[in-house]
Amino acid sequence: MTELRAALITLILSLPLAACATAGGASRRDALPTGATAGDAPPSPFYRFDGASLGAPGTVLRSEPIPVQADMPHAGEAIRLLYTSRDLRWKSGELPVSGVLFLPKGTPPAGGWPLVSWGHGTLGISDACAPSWTGYRARDAVYLDKWLEQGFAVAASDYQGLGGPGPHPYHHWQSSGASVLDAARAALAHRRDAISNRVFLVGQSQGSGAVMGAAIQARAYAPDLDVRGVVASALTSDFPDGPIALPDRQSNTLFLEVAAGGLRPGAPSIDALVTPVGAQLLDAARTGCTRDIAARARKAGVSDLADAFSVPMDTLKGYRLRLKDMPSANIGIPVFLASGKADRTTTAHRQYAGAVALCRGGNRVIWRVYAGLGHDGALHGSFDDAHRFAKALLAGTTPAPSCTALSDPGEPDALDPTAPFNDD
Repeated sequence: MTELRAALITLILSLPLAACATAGGASRRDALPTGATAGDAPPSPFYRFDGASLGAPGTVLRSEPIPVQADMPHAGEAIRLLYTSRDLRWKSGELPVSGVLFLPKGTPPAGGWPLVSWGHGTLGISDACAPSWTGYRARDAVYLDKWLEQGFAVAASDYQGLGGPGPHPYHHWQSSGASVLDAARAALAHRRDAISNRVFLVGQSQGSGAVMGAAIQARAYAPDLDVRGVVASALTSDFPDGPIALPDRQSNTLFLEVAAGGLRPGAPSIDALVTPVGAQLLDAARTGCTRDIAARARKAGVSDLADAFSVPMDTLKGYRLRLKDMPSANIGIPVFLASGKADRTTTAHRQYAGAVALCRGGNRVIWRVYAGLGHDGALHGSFDDAHRFAKALLAGTTPAPSCTALSDPGEPDALDPTAPFNDD
């Protein structure tokens, strides 16, 4: 890659997807949507900041200790943070984002604990879903506790719009990536006495896109962070410039995408695109979380995603931003990808296409496929390998990439009923 090409890629990646999608690719600053239709209902005054200045991204605006969850026994402290990040969806400027900083028990080592900046999976799009307020699902809490047990601090962003003002632009990897990077900055600013600037980006499902987005943007957006590697399980991102063509997919998460920032400029509003039953689901999405949407769908007898929309799905496709599409550029840090062969939410075949695209982009990729593990199960099933990956990088050793040995895993296999948190 020439220096000119590298510079152009850096410039392009620094632009928000929404801005690139406007006529002529022109960038503009839009007002941040707020209010009930944006899912805004701050769970406590902590989540709203009315100060005169938000400061630079990563500034800690407010903090408070919170109780440690029972399923995180290796956490010595849990600190809720409100910090500054940048709106890369609507380009409205700096805005507050919430999250939690977890510190291990005991005395930090010389130089401080290395830091995991965590990207969580799908929870919903309303403030009611912010894990810093609701607590962490057992699957995630147990997983994060494993990192704490191994001597890593954990910064866990809620992402833009979950807790903070405005919509949560679900699957918009530029904004969630910025939230993850700025959570690491805020953690370092808040406890630089205990945390070292050796950062790992770790995420699952929706969070895999968030941490891959953070990795892609890290050099341009947060050059002050020493990002050592990225760990992504159940990769949901698509790489349209990769060598393996994939059909467009229509998943139930599409409803969340278009409900919160996933429509192109000039498209009709989401309220104008839903049926009466879709309006019920939209209300559930703006006030509740994924379980509430599912319950409303069951009650309303929704059997197909098309039931929620008043336009054909092909028409809706034309209104959508392709939020999961990423470039397969060289991101400059090693990548560990973990896939469950029994994953039916994002099949291992689709994740294989992502691994191949990242390898083609010149990245050092380690890809592991775990028999019998589904979309959720791959998170825990891959921990030992992910931890070895991180420890090797901390020791200055670059694990050998698997790009020359990649092969299509084929059709999903059966779920292992004995594996923890093993949903497909």
